[in-house]
Order: sequence, then C-alpha cells, then structure tokens
Amino acid sequence: MPETSDTRTPAQIEADIERRRQRLAETLDEIGVRVHPKTIVGDAKAKVAASVDNTLGRVYVGANRVLSRAKGQLVSDEGAPRLERVVPVALVVIGLVGLMAYSGSRRRGD
Repeated sequence: MPETSDTRTPAQIEADIERRRQRLAETLDEIGVRVHPKTIVGDAKAKVAASVDNTLGRVYVGANRVLSRAKGQLVSDEGAPRLERVVPVALVVIGLVGLMAYSGSRRRGD
C-alpha cells in the first residue's frame, strides 16, 4: 500500500520520483521503437509475408485436392492406369496441341 505523502521521507519521495522517471523513460523508448520507420516497414513486411504464406498454403491445398481427384479418375487403386479414361484424355490433349500448332503455322505463313 503506498504511503501517504505526509508520512514519507524526502528520500522516499525522491526514490519514487526516480522510479517513475525510469518507467516513463522505458515507455518512451518503447514508443520510439514502435513508431520508428524501420519497425513499421518490418511489421508491414511480416504481415504481407504471412498473408502470402497463407494464400500459397491455400493454393497448394486446393491444387493438391484437384490433382488427387484427377489421379483418382485416371489411376486405379492399385496404381494401374485406367485406359478407358486415359486414352480419351490423351486424344483430346493431342488434338488441342495439333490444333494450336496448325493455327500457329498458319499465322506465320500469312
């Protein structure tokens, strides 16, 4: 319990003032660090990095889910390709690549 001002000695009052000065100096130092441009930039960079990491994590999980589904459609549980599904997909891909090559060669020829 703090002593009343009339019962404290001058030395106690001076010690109390010094403690309060020390706490005030620490508080001002802390505020100075928080508002320093390097601190603000560092905090902003950390927030951006965390946001990017979070976004990339969600993208990875989503892509992994899509690839797992595609693999489940094209590969059996034993790991063998499901030819009844792989062959049509391969033919469509080959057709698209051929169409792109043909249209590219026509543009160069014009």
